[in-house]
Amino acid sequence: MGLFILVAMIAVPIIEIAVFIQAGDLIGLWPTLATVVLTAIVGTALLRRQGLAALRRVQESLEAGRPPVAELFDGLCLLVAGALLLTPGFVTDGFGLLLFAPPFRKILLGVLSRRIIAGGHVHMRGGPGGRGEAMDTTIIEGEFHEVRNGEKDPNATPDTQGNDLPPPAGKP
Repeated sequence: MGLFILVAMIAVPIIEIAVFIQAGDLIGLWPTLATVVLTAIVGTALLRRQGLAALRRVQESLEAGRPPVAELFDGLCLLVAGALLLTPGFVTDGFGLLLFAPPFRKILLGVLSRRIIAGGHVHMRGGPGGRGEAMDTTIIEGEFHEVRNGEKDPNATPDTQGNDLPPPAGKP
């Protein structure tokens, strides 16, 4: 994953520069710069409108007792889309505009969730209104008391402090 990020950080600016040069040759310098500024303005307006709608959907899901997974994913995609549209470049603008399209986000969520679940990285569990299935999970309920470095817990019994318990009565 780290290698992918490194390659992307090197490749994306090179690709953007090449596309800028081609666009400048094709439509000229000023129209190219105007297009970059226009996409930043459009991206900001789209982010404001769709971002507020996504926030409203998250609140509605929480009030209904459903985990807002898809809604939070939409919000994350919109945040990334806004950042991509504010970044100068035609390639990043293209990906940013794709992320603003709800059908594309839905497809992306499906692909990523299948990949994560297939990799065994997620254990889903149904909650109030949840649709996940409980996996083989053991739940242990109990209480705990925080003990700081070297402090003794006033409520502790000898075994919880790491001391040996005396042998049971009648046993050597």
